[in-house]
Amino acid sequence: MTVSPEATQRGSKWLAGAGLRPTRQRLALATLLVGDGQDRHVTAESLFASVRDNGESVSLATVYNTLRAFCEAGLMQEVTVDGSKSYFDTNTHDHPHFFWEDDGALTDAPAEQLKIIQLPEPPEGAEISAVDVVIKLRRK
Repeated sequence: MTVSPEATQRGSKWLAGAGLRPTRQRLALATLLVGDGQDRHVTAESLFASVRDNGESVSLATVYNTLRAFCEAGLMQEVTVDGSKSYFDTNTHDHPHFFWEDDGALTDAPAEQLKIIQLPEPPEGAEISAVDVVIKLRRK
């Protein structure tokens, strides 16, 4: 698969916007994640497979470390399903997700249809840092 110069430029701008140095590995991963201008939900393993399919030599450990760096820089958010499977989302705005149990896919759910009218008070000495809404689905 050939990566267009526009896709590489989008990836480079994405990294620069967060102040991240565009190493070869970061740029390869960023280009796959945002190069076409669409949001992505990926696992480290699926991104690793994609980058290898594009002929890049990047280890799975590097993919994990880079995804964590992207999250820390605010470029992505991590969504954990069942406490064990992590997905990484390029859409960093607050929004709910559908988790498709049949094939393990994570997709955006329509945020405008979700209404949370009250959250429980956190225990003393704690504050709410985030609210993740993952709606599990299975096909009929």
